[in-house]
Amino acid sequence: MEQSKKEGKIMRAVRYNSYGGGAAGLKHVEIPVPSPVKGEVLLKLEAISLNPFDWKVQKGVARPVLPRKFPYTPAVDLAGEVVEVGPGVQNFKLGDKVVAVLDFMYGGGLAEYAVAKESLTVLRPPEVSAVDGAALPVAGLTAHQALVQVAGINLHDNDPQKNILITAASGGVGHLAVQLAKLGNAHVTATCGARNLDLVKSLGADEVIDYKTPEGAALKSPSGKKYDAVIHCATGIPWSTFAPNLSKKGMVIDLTPTPSTFLTYAVKKLTLSKQNLVPMYCNPKGENLDYLVKLVKEGKIKTIIDSKYPLSKAEDAWEKSMGGHATGKIIIEP
Repeated sequence: MEQSKKEGKIMRAVRYNSYGGGAAGLKHVEIPVPSPVKGEVLLKLEAISLNPFDWKVQKGVARPVLPRKFPYTPAVDLAGEVVEVGPGVQNFKLGDKVVAVLDFMYGGGLAEYAVAKESLTVLRPPEVSAVDGAALPVAGLTAHQALVQVAGINLHDNDPQKNILITAASGGVGHLAVQLAKLGNAHVTATCGARNLDLVKSLGADEVIDYKTPEGAALKSPSGKKYDAVIHCATGIPWSTFAPNLSKKGMVIDLTPTPSTFLTYAVKKLTLSKQNLVPMYCNPKGENLDYLVKLVKEGKIKTIIDSKYPLSKAEDAWEKSMGGHATGKIIIEP
């Protein structure tokens, strides 16, 4: 194993000891720097991004499965530098700049160092900043999976155009979904708040609707198009609102599924409905993360950064994310 360049054995980290508590439940601690085991790399972190799922786990939305144990260090989206490689690591060496996604089960991102699986770590070229790199993993992989694997959008060939609706299009997943859908030759209708209409239009959306207007609340396309797929990044919209706007075989891909999502999904299957509500959770793949990093390098997609905070102000970033109105991604820098 190559020797580590870790400076000392202790690092700053932010974690919580139980469910609940919100931003006030976060504790600043000094803990040992972790050591990589087989197939892992140790990273000195340069940027970390928060996802809504981070604070939802703290709220207990996935209990008792997540987190695996307390105390828990949240956050899984990282950019940093390789400072130690574990046994069997083939693709990385000391000094490599990388982007990685951790396992939500174990977390570890809100810290000065973190260990990542080699299989979920990719090289970050100089053209992609640490901040842009950290903004990509969960949001970008979720958007990519929803569009490519579930909605069947081909990002490389001009297949027959599909009509796509993206809700909450100015958020972390939404702003990347708009850009990826346009790469796939889709006609994109997007919803967002009034202050972000111009931003979402600039990302390539063909039609942008203020979700607080009657048309926005009804999700109707201004041009009258029926949607082949909805990338549903918002919450609280019933199936009855989607159904009239879908094509005959249209689907709603729910990225924050609730028990009622699964119930509707089951009913649609049992009744052989051609319209579907599909619950989806992100299943990270290293090759897809590498693809997204290359798209940023080539200028084909860009990340929108809402705000940046030092690790010492992680509570403020947490509070901002819990507010639900971030435009793009919230970044923490150690």
